[in-house]
Amino acid sequence: MTSDKTRIDWIGSSCRLLQATAEEFRHTRPFEGLTIGTGIHLEPKTVALLMTLAAGDARLVCTGNLNSTQPATVEFLRAEGMTVFATQTTDPVAHHQSLEAVVAEKPDLLLDNGGDLFAIAADRPYANLLGGTEETTSGRTRLLPLRERLAMPILVINDSPIKQFAENKHAVGQSLFESYMRFTNRSTNGKRVTVFGYGACGKGTAACFRNAFSQVSVVDIDPVTTLEANLDGFLTPLRHDAIRSADVLITVTGHPGIVTATDLPLIKHGAILLNGGHFPNEIDVAAFRGHPDVVAIDRYQTDSIETLNLKDGRAIHILGGGHMANLAGPRPLGNSVESMDLGFTLQVRCLERVANRGVGPEACIVPVPADIDAMVASAYLDLAR
Repeated sequence: MTSDKTRIDWIGSSCRLLQATAEEFRHTRPFEGLTIGTGIHLEPKTVALLMTLAAGDARLVCTGNLNSTQPATVEFLRAEGMTVFATQTTDPVAHHQSLEAVVAEKPDLLLDNGGDLFAIAADRPYANLLGGTEETTSGRTRLLPLRERLAMPILVINDSPIKQFAENKHAVGQSLFESYMRFTNRSTNGKRVTVFGYGACGKGTAACFRNAFSQVSVVDIDPVTTLEANLDGFLTPLRHDAIRSADVLITVTGHPGIVTATDLPLIKHGAILLNGGHFPNEIDVAAFRGHPDVVAIDRYQTDSIETLNLKDGRAIHILGGGHMANLAGPRPLGNSVESMDLGFTLQVRCLERVANRGVGPEACIVPVPADIDAMVASAYLDLAR
C-alpha cells in the first residue's frame, strides 16, 4: 500500500528525541491548563516542536518571524487546532501586528525568538505570565536591558553548550553553505570568503566553506576571538582588506550594521552578500539600495537575488534581501533536522521547568540549567546507540 507523505511528515518522523518527549508528555501533561505563546520560524521542524508541546496539553497561540513563515506549516497547525497569527511577510509592521495578537491572548508561557514577545510583555505586563524561553543571542542582547522590568524566569537556549555546538557550530555552517549553493548554483572552489563574526555560528560557517575549498578570512571585533580564528588556520586581515578581497561576504554576528553602505567602495565587482544572523539588519540592504552610486537594480524574483549596478560598472549581489539566508529564498530548509531536534528538546524541557515552577525570577535571562543539558544529551545518545 502506498501513501503520499509531506515534508512535515518526513521531519516529524526524523525528530526522534521530540517524539520520545511527546510520548512522555502525553502521560505527565506538564502544560495542562496553560497557554503557550510562540514567536518562532514557522517551518516543518517547528511543527515537531509545537506538536510536542501540544502533547503536554498546552493550548498554543503562534506566530512566526519575518520572511520565514511557510504557508503549508500554517495550514497544518491550524488544522491541528492551534491559533496562528502569521503570514509570509517581509513587512515589519504586519509582523508586529501578529506579535501583538499573540500577547493579547495573555499566554502563561512565552517561547520567543529574537525577544519580540517578551519586549511587548515588558511594556504591557499581565499577571499570569510565568516566564519562558528565548532562542537566540540576538534576543538575549535585546532583553538584557529589560531584565528588571521582566523579573521572571527566561531561559536562553542559545547559551546551552548543546545549542552552541550542535546547532550553531555544526548546523548553521552547513545550512549557510547549502543556502549559498541553493541561491546561486555557483562553486565555492577557490572563492575568497569573508565571515563576519567568529562565535559558534561563525566557526561552523568558516569551517564549512574552507572544507569546500574556499579561501576563508574572518573578521571579529574581539582581538582574542580573532586570535583564535588565526590559530584555527583562517586568514585574519584588517576589516577593509577582508572586504576588498572577498567574493562572498557572510554576516553571522547577531548585531546590526555589520556591512553597510559606507563599505560600498570596498566591495569588489561580482561579490555576493548573505546574512546568517536572526535579524535582517546585519547587512544594511536599504542603504545599499538607496546609495547614489546605484544606478539600477536587477531582481531575480524567483531566486530572491538582487543585483545592484553601480556607476563605475561594478555589480554586487544580495541574497534573500538580507534576511536569514537559510530560511529565505527558494525552498528554504533551515538547519539540519538532528540539530533542531536537540535544540527544540531543550526548549520543551525548559518550558516544562518554568511551568512547574522549578525556577524563579532570579533565573531571568540565564542559560539553560545544567541538569537539563545533561538530560537532553543523555537521551539523544541513548537513541543514537
